[in-house]
Amino acid sequence: MSDVFQFMKLSRNPGDKVEASVRKIEFKEIYQPLNAVDAADQAGRCLSCGNPYCEWQCPVHNYIPDWLKLVEEGRLFEAAELSHQTNSLPEICGRVCPQDRLCEGACTLNQGGFGAVSIGSIEKYITDEAFKAGWRPDMSKVVWTDKTVGVIGAGPAGLACADVLVRNGVKAVVYDRYEEIGGLLTFGIPEFKLEKSVIKRRREILEGMGVEFVLNTEIGKDVPIETLLAKHDAIFMGMGAYKAMKGGFPGENSPGVLEALPYLVNNVRQSLGTLPAGEAPISMKGKRVLVLGGGDTAMDCTRTALRQGAKQVTCAYRRAEAQMPGSKREVQNAHEEGVEFIWHRQPLSIEPMLGGTLAVRLAETRQSSKNSTGHHSLEVLEDSVSLIECDCVVLAFGYQTETASFLEQLKHCPDQLRLKKYKHQTQFEKIFAGGDQVRGASLVVNAVFDGRNAAAEILDYVF
Repeated sequence: MSDVFQFMKLSRNPGDKVEASVRKIEFKEIYQPLNAVDAADQAGRCLSCGNPYCEWQCPVHNYIPDWLKLVEEGRLFEAAELSHQTNSLPEICGRVCPQDRLCEGACTLNQGGFGAVSIGSIEKYITDEAFKAGWRPDMSKVVWTDKTVGVIGAGPAGLACADVLVRNGVKAVVYDRYEEIGGLLTFGIPEFKLEKSVIKRRREILEGMGVEFVLNTEIGKDVPIETLLAKHDAIFMGMGAYKAMKGGFPGENSPGVLEALPYLVNNVRQSLGTLPAGEAPISMKGKRVLVLGGGDTAMDCTRTALRQGAKQVTCAYRRAEAQMPGSKREVQNAHEEGVEFIWHRQPLSIEPMLGGTLAVRLAETRQSSKNSTGHHSLEVLEDSVSLIECDCVVLAFGYQTETASFLEQLKHCPDQLRLKKYKHQTQFEKIFAGGDQVRGASLVVNAVFDGRNAAAEILDYVF
């Protein structure tokens, strides 16, 4: 029987973290996995709250206290089965979710000052170790039907949708323009947060379940959308949000100024050896790099530049550190690895200089009264302009959705998606959509939630 006071006797342990001096020169995950004993001990710290706030705060509403109990008891396969009932990509969410803002942030122990249960690390442990031990999703009772669904986009929303469909006997064919599955999981998130072997293993699992992947295929360009509509009983769109947001100031398109996502994709493709012919590798070796932005993408860019050998990496954000929209854990990791931060700075312009360097004009900001949305507005102090000279600027202001160009091939295409009978159904009866494609740039776990819910609606629609 577990010790009800274990949370007081054992400290929080999310897994050892590789020293900054070592990790900042390699593209490997920085958190070491828990072993069976540590995972059980950490799971035993759970209070089994009558009203589990961790579960409510989780976007997919994982049965967290239940699978923590199974881990404590050493019932690994049962924990894996339960984990997959609510989440199609638990080992990935365990790595990239901002647990400090979600499940662990809501943990009663965190509120009490004892340190939250290491939910993310245990979630990762469950699936990693279950796969190693031979566990696979049980498809023995699936009765296959003649229904098929085309899934456009092999990111988290598309993968989650395909997972639910095949578990219910519907053939899922996933189309993606990239050479590997995962979308931004593969090409946007650096390997120090998510090693690509994890994605490759998930692909093997999904293919074993009956999911078919058609890669290097862009719908609307390589295959007309009408072909998919004729071939499948329904379509799910989960292409994500790739349109970069601009700052709206002079010099954004100057040589030496990069958008965050193309930079990150280029780096991953260098690592995978899949950089397209004619595309030059981007390296920050020996350069002074300034990253503008304060979210997780900005942190990915700063830490990537460090690992590429940048001479200096600075991040400028227009608000205070406490107001950064990304994970506090990622900001702390960037601090430890040597990123310099400048707070309350708004970029005004980027000016090319002789010799190929850049001068970035920044003005101080201060918080003013709340606006109509309840957020504090920012006041730019024009008389406080400073100049930073650097060799490269990376813009990481976030991403927004845009209407899929292939929809224009259909008659009467409106300007934006509008949902109909089902929450995820578009104005085109057979086409459903979810994830960042609809909600805008958001968390991986939100995309998983949308993909699974859309699949449930598609099942109702096709039957």
